[in-house]
Amino acid sequence: MSIPDNWRKSSYSGAGDGNSCVEIANSDTHAAVRDSKDPTAGVLTFPTGTFTTFVEALKTQPVRQP
Repeated sequence: MSIPDNWRKSSYSGAGDGNSCVEIANSDTHAAVRDSKDPTAGVLTFPTGTFTTFVEALKTQPVRQP
């Protein structure tokens, strides 16, 4: 599988340098995730359906405050 090149940062990256988040890229069949602070360190890829299920499960979890 080739890594897509349409990287975008999380909408939760916040103000300031905006680099303390993840980036995601999609293709027709996979989602790729990398650390925005070190994008050359590695990429995790997931089948699109699996990643969608993961993200939907996260949305149902309560937000924890530090």
